[in-house]
Amino acid sequence: MLPKGFYCGGLHCGIAKDKSKNDFALFFSDSPCTVAGMFTGSLVKAAPVLIDIDRLKKYRLFQAIVANSGCANACTGKQGKRDALIVCKEIAKYLKISDTDILVASTGVIGNFLPVEKMVTAVPKLVDTIKKQDELAAVQSIMTTDTYPKYISKKVKVSKGEIKIWACTKGAGMIHPNLQGLHATMLSFILTDAQLYQKQLQKVTEVAVKQSYNCISVDGDTSTNDTVLVFANGQSNTGKLNSKDLEIFQEALNEVTLKLAKMMASDGEGATRLVEIFVKNTKKHEDAEKIASTIATSPLVKTALFGSDANWGRILAAVGRAGVKVNPDKVDIYIGDIITAKDGMAVQFDEKKAKKILQQKECKITIDIKAGKQWARYYTCDFSYDYVKINGSYRS
Repeated sequence: MLPKGFYCGGLHCGIAKDKSKNDFALFFSDSPCTVAGMFTGSLVKAAPVLIDIDRLKKYRLFQAIVANSGCANACTGKQGKRDALIVCKEIAKYLKISDTDILVASTGVIGNFLPVEKMVTAVPKLVDTIKKQDELAAVQSIMTTDTYPKYISKKVKVSKGEIKIWACTKGAGMIHPNLQGLHATMLSFILTDAQLYQKQLQKVTEVAVKQSYNCISVDGDTSTNDTVLVFANGQSNTGKLNSKDLEIFQEALNEVTLKLAKMMASDGEGATRLVEIFVKNTKKHEDAEKIASTIATSPLVKTALFGSDANWGRILAAVGRAGVKVNPDKVDIYIGDIITAKDGMAVQFDEKKAKKILQQKECKITIDIKAGKQWARYYTCDFSYDYVKINGSYRS
């Protein structure tokens, strides 16, 4: 289901200790692409992020993404950049393109250097893998603590034909994306055969990311490596998109990124359920976002979710510290369709029914601020015992 002109593959090159684990991936277009990029808002940016930001400022067209798992190549100084560029040059040699046509991404342990010799040795075989069009192998190569590969595709009908969108993502821990435009980790690569100007592509990407990747949280920690790259090669032969077509494309991209975002949140390290935090009736959209984010990242709320405890007091407490001026005496809180607090105070409700709602694989918590008409949502997961176990020994 890859769009026209795109190829991908992956293999094990020796970064991962487990020899059965793919850790080296390549995504390639046989023609130049316009590219949109969004990256971590953290001041501590990994070498591949710094390289991509620099290249997207300097160059207009690209053809490949080379990515690895097992090593974040973060906090590695000048050597980290040199190592990534060596790998790019080797890939470029076998693809017969310029090394500046390649963007890079890494995920894994912070502070380790890339095993460049192993990667360079594996390059010929990696380039051969893309002939097989092995999407699964490519996606498996960027996984770390993910429990399953996350990738989807979608066909979109526009006025002059059909466009394809293919997208993948990885991320289960250190997930609280704060993705920005040009200025354990979530990575997302999106490929499309639509024809778009770079500014158009950047704009639709930012809109899609705002309502998806920037609205999820596993643990409240923003990574050093968060990267979203969108490649468009125009091979659908549908021509330049008119305003109506662009709206259709935007809707499709929103749908794709939201589905992948929810997959990440539900697959959070040790997670047992996906929870939508829906904040409504605020004065400003930003107010709703702040409140939803604060609730979604509260350890006390997340542990209560793991225990299926309808502890609305923790939710209201999070509202109060979100940095938004609200009247706590007007706030209502719902678990599913059950009101658990009204006007900031307890009400009698069926605890057993509320517990059953919280025990579902997916559930919704609604907070009504009753101050305006704006709203926002966040997707989060519970904190289980396994989250502590996984992160207590992540490097080992």
